[in-house]
Amino acid sequence: MAKRQLGLLSFGVFVVILAVSLLVFFPDLSKILALILTLYGLWGIALAGIRAKNPEKYERGAFSTLVWAILLIAVGGSWFIFIQTENFVYTVVLLLIVVGILAVASALPTMRKK
Repeated sequence: MAKRQLGLLSFGVFVVILAVSLLVFFPDLSKILALILTLYGLWGIALAGIRAKNPEKYERGAFSTLVWAILLIAVGGSWFIFIQTENFVYTVVLLLIVVGILAVASALPTMRKK
């Protein structure tokens, strides 16, 4: 799939995510933004799968796209948890767990090569 088509596809997915977020949480802007981040992170995971299947020469790798997508989901999810519970500890714990898991997952491929 060409790079331009993926860009147009990502824009279309973003518009659909924006419409769904506005429909679900219209008066509350912070919930809308948290849902947009989380859903766009899910799209990033799908995009990483597409990139793994069809890699291009001068493009970000599938693993890098997957890591950024997981970080988007973690930030959006922790923001949403903070809005719902107003407890900052849950937000920090979720972010620390995700960053720790990503650090371990990034270190594992380099350890297998030796």
